[in-house]
Amino acid sequence: MQCTIAKSICNLPVAHFLLASYYATGRLHNEMADRIEKRIELKAPVSRVWRALTDYREFGEWFRVKLEGPFVEGQFTRGVITHPGYEHVKWEARVQKMEPEKLFSFTWPHVQSFDKETYSGDYSNAPTTLVEFRLEPTKDGTLLVLTESGFDQLPEDMREENFRRNEGGWSEQMKNIEKHVSWTS
Repeated sequence: MQCTIAKSICNLPVAHFLLASYYATGRLHNEMADRIEKRIELKAPVSRVWRALTDYREFGEWFRVKLEGPFVEGQFTRGVITHPGYEHVKWEARVQKMEPEKLFSFTWPHVQSFDKETYSGDYSNAPTTLVEFRLEPTKDGTLLVLTESGFDQLPEDMREENFRRNEGGWSEQMKNIEKHVSWTS
């Protein structure tokens, strides 16, 4: 019995450390799961990258969406995804800010699934996240910083899947815009 008590007491610092690490990791995981951030230095001037982001036709080319009209601060822009297999998905965003050659941001809705059988295309009550594109001039071109935040505001049963899907999606979109501005400069 003394041995058990002694071991328990000796292991208290270890248990405390492990418990503290668990909660710290949990907090870190929760904070990380709220935002996606991608950075890429593009070999194009800020004006060129700005045009690729904010001209709705150019945005549509690299993002693979056919938009109905231009981006206007405070208004919705709608369209249809053109990526193979997702042509049934509607695209919708409400433009938040357009600070020329510095910041372009919008909110967009999240749904449970894009599967043809379950996707309704109704975004009227869908929760949203904030997407921000920040531009900074560099010696060789433009630093593009993409941030999507607000995943912690999504319903718990949607959060992980939407985060995972968008994390991968933004990795691809950063490659797409890089190709687009280098080919069309």
